Amino acid sequence: MMIPSEGELFKKILGPTWGKLHPDIQARFDKNPLPGKPLHYTGTLSELSCSRVGRLLGYLSMPFVKGALMPYNDADFPVDIQVYSRHNCAWIFKQRTYRLHARKPVMFTSYMAESPKGEVLEYVGMGLGMKLVLDVRDGNLHFESDGYFWQLFGVRIPLPDVLTPGKTFLRHRNNSANQFDIRIEIRHALFGTTFTQAGIFREVTV
Repeated sequence: MMIPSEGELFKKILGPTWGKLHPDIQARFDKNPLPGKPLHYTGTLSELSCSRVGRLLGYLSMPFVKGALMPYNDADFPVDIQVYSRHNCAWIFKQRTYRLHARKPVMFTSYMAESPKGEVLEYVGMGLGMKLVLDVRDGNLHFESDGYFWQLFGVRIPLPDVLTPGKTFLRHRNNSANQFDIRIEIRHALFGTTFTQAGIFREVTV
């Protein structure tokens, strides 16, 4: 069985557009983490913010998907990321550890999978997830959510947009062969920007 990587999935979904990505980003996502040998990244989140509505949603969702929507405002704190695979599993897992100021570290794990229809799906826990649409702009990789869902007994049940945190926008921008920055914004149609994260990361060898 082929060891899964985000690159294999993204390459398949993007098709010829994959070639428009900066070569450093292609090389970064082409790495395949062997089971038990995760890829490690470390960095600093320069911005973590949420609106009042975002804070409410963060606290309400915490018992179910802790860390997916953080109801905090903070800045300039370290974050560690592990990307890993499991034996006989096609999913790609991503574990993030946020080391906020004056709080216990918050750990959040999601996984990415390809649907039978060839869609990129990211699951955040309790069967909750979102469909992602990929794009390349100026050589950088962009993701936009295209609907949230709750998967129950293998069936995806779409969630009304108004009942979600909002549309997710993520940009992976290359800085150098070993450094990149990430910016995430979640924007609600009625309440505006509910969550923002921005930081700079680099791969580390452990």
